[in-house]
Amino acid sequence: MSRFFGEIRQAGYVVRDIEAAMDYWSRVLGVGPWFYNERVPIENYAYRGQTYEVHNSVALANSGPLQVELIQTRNDAPSMYRDFLAAGHTGLQHNAYWTTSFDTDLARLQEQGFKVAMSGEVGRNGRFVYFDTEDHPGTVIELSEIAGPKGKLFDMIYAASRDWDGREPVRRFPDLGTL
Repeated sequence: MSRFFGEIRQAGYVVRDIEAAMDYWSRVLGVGPWFYNERVPIENYAYRGQTYEVHNSVALANSGPLQVELIQTRNDAPSMYRDFLAAGHTGLQHNAYWTTSFDTDLARLQEQGFKVAMSGEVGRNGRFVYFDTEDHPGTVIELSEIAGPKGKLFDMIYAASRDWDGREPVRRFPDLGTL
């Protein structure tokens, strides 16, 4: 466990073909079910101080308590994911730490010298930041707020993974407004 961040709660993989990646992880590795959103509704997105309209597809599943995230960029909006691919990488791009005290934790980490490179929101109480730590692939740090509907979604995904029998390997994200 990190003495700065706590437990790693999510491993985020940037992939070129999310459908093939979900198939591989579920069929070959036995991880699933995958909750898939072809276009994640990201609001207030910023990358290195500039705002953009992003189109990312995301799939989430759990392997035990660790959530696995698959990410495919679908447009040319600048992002750390796009930079990762442009550098010739695919695979593990970030580790995420979850918080219900986003503002407090963000301020503490910025006081320690961490600089935000990418940020946005996924629904109410779903803010996220990626710190400028990408000088070593796979060690980008995400701080993800899990209060409210986003936290409930993550709980549902974990619960679905515990008794998953291999059927229905890909499922749609529920509407966060209904959680």
